[in-house]
Amino acid sequence: MRFFPLILIFLALNACAVKKYTGTTSQPVSHKTWDKLLKAHVNDEGWVDYQGFIRDSAQLNSYLDLLSRNHPNDANWSREEQLAYWINAYNAFTIKLVADHYPVESIKDIKKGIPFVNTVWDIKFIRIEGATYDLNNIEHGIIRPTFKDYRVHFALNCASRSCPKLLNEAYTAEKLDRQLDDAARTFLADPEKNKISENKVEVSKILDWYWGDFKDKFDSVPDFINAYSSVKVSKKAEVSYLEYDWGLNEVRK
Repeated sequence: MRFFPLILIFLALNACAVKKYTGTTSQPVSHKTWDKLLKAHVNDEGWVDYQGFIRDSAQLNSYLDLLSRNHPNDANWSREEQLAYWINAYNAFTIKLVADHYPVESIKDIKKGIPFVNTVWDIKFIRIEGATYDLNNIEHGIIRPTFKDYRVHFALNCASRSCPKLLNEAYTAEKLDRQLDDAARTFLADPEKNKISENKVEVSKILDWYWGDFKDKFDSVPDFINAYSSVKVSKKAEVSYLEYDWGLNEVRK
């Protein structure tokens, strides 16, 4: 989940293109193991105890193996089951990637390079049945174009301090709509990520980078804010974007 220069749009689209995978007859999976890990190693503010995940690596790997054996399909999985799967997969594989390279000051330190070509988000380490993915494939090749839900930007966590917080419970089909609404509200209410007043708003760059995913629903950033924030803003409010902190979202002990 990150910005890419406009001159690389063509490369980005090609790099993230994912063909629809149809080679599976899997059934929806349980996310109970992931839920247990999140409750144990992520606090209410979304800060992550990576050392805790490392200690429980056997459980984390067991959950990732479960995901790897069961690729979603339209025949047996509902839309909500598929989206919950992909959100959890993105977040869990991100934790795995950081844990495997821990300690790091930023996820971006794992691999530097050209956006959507050879950065950390382009490492193809995710095997799910007969397909291989990187994190960009999951976010930009599957989640955004398939489900077309702007709220996913507040559910996906890129292991950085300015990212929306990592929810300390698994996303599930039964609770998905409420969880996504809550994620949007919680993100806007976080003063470290958004500063909102009636006539001036300083918001996350996520709303700048991905406004295209919001504009079919909202006429402007203030319009979006008024849908999810307890602080109501003027439609003519001055809008600017905060610098993004790519420091690791690790709990400070």
